[in-house]
Amino acid sequence: MYLADSRSNKAAVVPDSGPGRRPAAVPGTVLALGAVSLITDISSEMVTAVLPLYVVAGLGLSPLGFGLLDGINNGVGALVRLAGGHLADRGGRRHKVVAGIGYGLSAVCKPLLLLAHTLPVISAVLAADRTGKGLRTAPRDAMISLATEPEHRGRAFGVHRAMDTTGALLGPLVAFAVLRATVDGYDAVFAVSGCVAVLGVLVLVLFVPRRIVAPADAVRRPEPALPEPARPELRDALGLLRRPELRRLTLCAALLGLTTVSDSFLYLLLQREGDLPAHLFPLLPLGTAAFFLLLAVPLGALADRVSRRRLFLAGHGVLLLGYGLVLSPWHGAPAVVAVLVLHGTFYAATDGVLAAATAGVVPAQHQGAGQALVGTGQALARFACSLAFGAAWSLWGGRTALAVTAAALAVSAVVASFVLRTTDEVPV
Repeated sequence: MYLADSRSNKAAVVPDSGPGRRPAAVPGTVLALGAVSLITDISSEMVTAVLPLYVVAGLGLSPLGFGLLDGINNGVGALVRLAGGHLADRGGRRHKVVAGIGYGLSAVCKPLLLLAHTLPVISAVLAADRTGKGLRTAPRDAMISLATEPEHRGRAFGVHRAMDTTGALLGPLVAFAVLRATVDGYDAVFAVSGCVAVLGVLVLVLFVPRRIVAPADAVRRPEPALPEPARPELRDALGLLRRPELRRLTLCAALLGLTTVSDSFLYLLLQREGDLPAHLFPLLPLGTAAFFLLLAVPLGALADRVSRRRLFLAGHGVLLLGYGLVLSPWHGAPAVVAVLVLHGTFYAATDGVLAAATAGVVPAQHQGAGQALVGTGQALARFACSLAFGAAWSLWGGRTALAVTAAALAVSAVVASFVLRTTDEVPV
């Protein structure tokens, strides 16, 4: 780990890429970004763990109203992601600045929840928080891509996602500990969450370099460095979809996202179908996160050795198995654990793997925009699936809605396998 020189205009070179040395599979920049994500996720998940109870039990908002509020805010974050990716590339590949704005905006929103006691104000604060998340996601993934050798990107994204998921595991535990230890529990959670978020921003400022050059480029390019390429325009970013490989990847991510049931719906179905006691319901997300954490790195490394796209498709096959177990007559704790194992495996085989696959078909100067295009397509598709699944549940019941979604997922996976029939490209 090293301090980023915020006063230097030189591009930061991964320290493990000196003469005569092979670049590290997981550079220090990736570990620093993983630490930022870990800390930030502790802060975010602290709020996520208590927010439903706060707005429903404390402020009297109906569960349906909260669901719509959360869905709208997720949609805002997905759309802002496009702007974050383009701004990072437009700024001469200064992805840290845009990511820092996103992390900073989210950090400011946490203590603002102390002042939010009405639905419009809470909605505005949450929308701003989602805006921050949308701004930082694509630049962060672009920095991981640029700092890592192409053949190690799956492993690097796996390490980052594992660190990120560690924060997701710790956040709810910290929130419940704060609730038990304080009188004004919700306010204390929001205050502590804000302090933790500020710590994440400080780690970003101090330990992530301002500018990043891929290790191979740092070794190949002699001094003086080559002049900066022209700044990408917005039409250039949108024009990335003219690239067949990126267009296919975006299409398949969106197609499969349309048949991916949201975690909340899946956990609710699992609790009902598996006869799980209601007081154990909060443990279901922790179960998924635990298996995601265990498998993110090995599956990321596997993606580097085989095809990232095939592993991405295989992950959705694992999810389909999970849907089948929920619908099967097998009930009880072993069935619940099996579904959580499959659910965590699905995320480990798709989340970072999709980002690594995207990095392989996008030019270096458009990494932010490329990651944003694929991520936004997937996020909007999953948002649409949540709305459709909620409506189907209301009309047909949960089991029928899941059975229809599972059938659609099977068809989508077959279609995606034909669309992604080409092999992984070497990055441009």
